[in-house]
Amino acid sequence: MGAQQRVFRRKIRSIQSTMKITKAMEMIASSRIIKAQKALDAAVPYTRALFDAISATASHASGVDKHPLTAKARLEQRALVLVITADRGLAGAYSINAIREAEGLTRLLKDRGFSDVVPYVVGRKGVGYYRFREKEMGGEWVGFSDQPDYAHAKEIADTLLERFLQRTEDGGADEIHVVYTHFVNMGTQQPRVRRILPLEVVEEEVDISGQHIGRPDNEAGEDKPVFPLYDFEPGADAVLDELLPRYVENAVYAALLMSATSEHAARRRACKSATDNASELMKTYTRLANQARQAEITQEISEIVGGADALAAANAGS
Repeated sequence: MGAQQRVFRRKIRSIQSTMKITKAMEMIASSRIIKAQKALDAAVPYTRALFDAISATASHASGVDKHPLTAKARLEQRALVLVITADRGLAGAYSINAIREAEGLTRLLKDRGFSDVVPYVVGRKGVGYYRFREKEMGGEWVGFSDQPDYAHAKEIADTLLERFLQRTEDGGADEIHVVYTHFVNMGTQQPRVRRILPLEVVEEEVDISGQHIGRPDNEAGEDKPVFPLYDFEPGADAVLDELLPRYVENAVYAALLMSATSEHAARRRACKSATDNASELMKTYTRLANQARQAEITQEISEIVGGADALAAANAGS
């Protein structure tokens, strides 16, 4: 075997090893997508019930417009941006798309008049990005981007709430945004921005009994479900104080689950693309190795024929 042929054979073996890794990661990501989707679907009923309870409580509370989490009169000097990225690579442009969306949001907020935009980062990819550029981070969390649970969301939400409830002059924040990746389907994941604080209170019409009047939800004129009557103990204001922090925790948890599902889908697509490219590259190197082998055989035959002709000519001359 010639030197050139050995080079091609070595490259083929290396590509085969890479294909085994990418194929295994593709299969793992495919299995984890199903688990992540089940976790996302399981969180939907709680989210709906929480929104219904908050809507009903807000309609009975007296000081909802003056609540710290819904107050509109803020200084708009400092904003917090929670950026959700991946802990591991091989997920294509998943992390960098979220980071780009966060950078665009930062520029937009500064154009609106915010003097300080502080990033809070989830995932090693985002942490590495901001550290490399020596940008200060308000907080960082790593190790659970692909399998988050409610305890992680609660820890992040408590940190953001603590900063939000402080006075702006003392280092508090006036707005909190979340940059996450929305899972549309297996082939499409879109980075999105959601403002979670301050909450926006939308007034709805109520009838004489205090029940919410359904509004048309589509062109057919179908009404939304009517909220039942609630009894609040000790009072609507106290219940609202307990529910609004739960809303923030749930918003962060939903963003983590959606991003985890998107991460698995992006990793599956990237690993499948890598496996397909490696297969094509192996075919190319196999053809080149065969051509090199044929060239070596042709050269050996030419040398044998040339030597035989030379020997015959020498014998004839003698």
